[in-house]
Amino acid sequence: MTSVKEFRVDREPTPDSLGRGSFLFTDDYSVFDWGKMPDRIPDKGASLCTMGAFNFELLEEEGIPTHYRGVVSDGDVVPLSNATSPPTEMAIDLTQVPNLPREGRNYDYDLFHSGADDNYLIPLEIVFRNSVPVGSSLRRRSSPADHGLDFPEWPDGAVQLEDPVVEFSTKFEEGDRYLSRAEADEIAGKASVDELERVAREVNDLVTRRASETDLTHEDGKIECLYYDGEVRVADVVGTFDENRFTFHGQQVSKEFLRQYHKREQSAWVDAVRDAKREAKARDVAEWKSLCEAEPEPLPDEVLAAARGLYCAGTNAYVDQEFFDAPALEDAVMAIKDI
Repeated sequence: MTSVKEFRVDREPTPDSLGRGSFLFTDDYSVFDWGKMPDRIPDKGASLCTMGAFNFELLEEEGIPTHYRGVVSDGDVVPLSNATSPPTEMAIDLTQVPNLPREGRNYDYDLFHSGADDNYLIPLEIVFRNSVPVGSSLRRRSSPADHGLDFPEWPDGAVQLEDPVVEFSTKFEEGDRYLSRAEADEIAGKASVDELERVAREVNDLVTRRASETDLTHEDGKIECLYYDGEVRVADVVGTFDENRFTFHGQQVSKEFLRQYHKREQSAWVDAVRDAKREAKARDVAEWKSLCEAEPEPLPDEVLAAARGLYCAGTNAYVDQEFFDAPALEDAVMAIKDI
């Protein structure tokens, strides 16, 4: 399904019923939309599965509908608390994913929804932001006044938001793009963007509250949703170190540290990715990767070890259980600061 997790179908969905299947989490990682990178981070898949399952169970406790059914342990679907080891497989309900035709960079959402009926994966990502760090695309796309901030222009440091910002971006396009509310409403089909925003804010609030209990700060994240029988349900995976950005006393505890490492140590490749995306846009083609003139290099062993420590220590702290043999979160964070 993605570059970092696989997808198994046990029962196909139909226009009027959900199917059954699983996510199989791998130790692969991806940055800058590249897809699978040259390395694997040990225990990363189990870390994301554990953290995602924990959050889904919190959401279900608060009455927020999801597609989560449990984790797979010794062949059985069980709650996370009954798993005998850190899980790598998550059982889920399946919805339909209609084909999204395109010509160049133009996508036909009318045809997508013609095959969606009342059971489909909404072709949007709903992004929520609790802060605006330096380098955030939000700074390029809006002014502080747009968000009720009393600044004439964006300051040099990160800005904390009293009211989280919720945005919509495309999900299935080759290069994701942010949308106006009207565009998002049209692309969402029968699902309401008002309902999508409401659900996103509830998810954001839950993850933010949970993070604060473990000395983590939840900076931003995203959700994906399905629409079934008139109801919006949270899908994909929620509140992990890949989908969301967390900090620990100002230091990144998320995939962001890997992005920053590549920017610093493999800047030629990062620049080549940026240039390829720009060229693809100028040519009005979707497949930018074939235009990229560089490939990412493997990571040093010490970086992979630090990444493994960060994922596992962060998960232990967030779920408040020692699922992994890992350092304390403070020590794991210090390790990546030295890289």
